[in-house]
Parts: sequence; C-alpha cells; structure tokens
Amino acid sequence: MTTTDTGTEPTATPQIPVRLDFDAQAPDAARALARLDQATTTELDRAGIDQRLRELVRVRASQLNGCAYCIDMHTKDARAVGETEQRLYALPAWRETPFFTERERAALAFTEAVTLMAGDHVPAADYDAAAARFSPREMAALLALVVTINAWNAVGVTARAWVPGSYQP
Repeated sequence: MTTTDTGTEPTATPQIPVRLDFDAQAPDAARALARLDQATTTELDRAGIDQRLRELVRVRASQLNGCAYCIDMHTKDARAVGETEQRLYALPAWRETPFFTERERAALAFTEAVTLMAGDHVPAADYDAAAARFSPREMAALLALVVTINAWNAVGVTARAWVPGSYQP
C-alpha cells in the first residue's frame, strides 16, 4: 500500500500488466534487437562516446517515448557510471538549466529531433549543431544509439514487455 500526496489516505499500488511477452513470441526479433544493441555499443566504444552521455541520450529518448521500463533501467545505469541526481532530475528541462555542456546539449537536441522526427523531420539546425561538436564517426554512433533506444522503447511501450522496477544493474 502507498499513500496519496496528503500522506493520509492509503491507495493500492497500480499494477501495469505485460501485454505481450515479446521475447517469447518473437524470439528471433528479440535476439536481433539485442544484437543491434551490442553493435551500437561497439560503435559507441569505437567512437569514444562517454558512457554518461550514452545514458543521458537513452533516458531522454525514453522520457519522450514514455517507456517506464527504459527510464528506470537507464537512470540506474546512468547513476552507476557516475551521473548525478541533479542532472537526471533536470533532464526533461535540459534547455533551461546550466548543468549540461554544449556537446551534451547538441546530443540531446539531436536525440529529441530524431525521436520526434515525424513532426519536423530532424531539422538541419539540430543536425548541424550536433555535427559541429561530433565527428562523422561519433555522429553515426550517436544516430545508432538513438535509433536503437527508440526501437527498445517501441517494444516496451507497445508490448509492456518488461515490468518497470524489475531491472537490476
């Protein structure tokens, strides 16, 4: 049991049921997505993209997509690689805070543009700002990261395939 905001009335903890066991019902696709994730990590390592930036990108895309499982997972992973609580809490309002470097801001704007591409088709300004701070290899790795986390988010949000809070780093 939990309490409401007043702290006086007990309420039941909501249960979010899994809609579809994606891993069991589409095992080849699940393995392919895991291989994509591994390949993306290899590209990020090859390009030298900082682990904290990787997790900020994963968290921000997951916030935009509303993927509770991935938000839980990647905030835990971010903390594990040294990300601060302050920056994680400020991430939804990153444009309004002084907590992020210009390079991180460019990556976050690029992440948002790719994640929300149906609206503006990744504006040149967002792409160019990122390309000014990242090499072509880094841009390719960053794009792979955003595409990969968006794929995970699509499965997580649609299938509710994994229970939020169950991830243990």
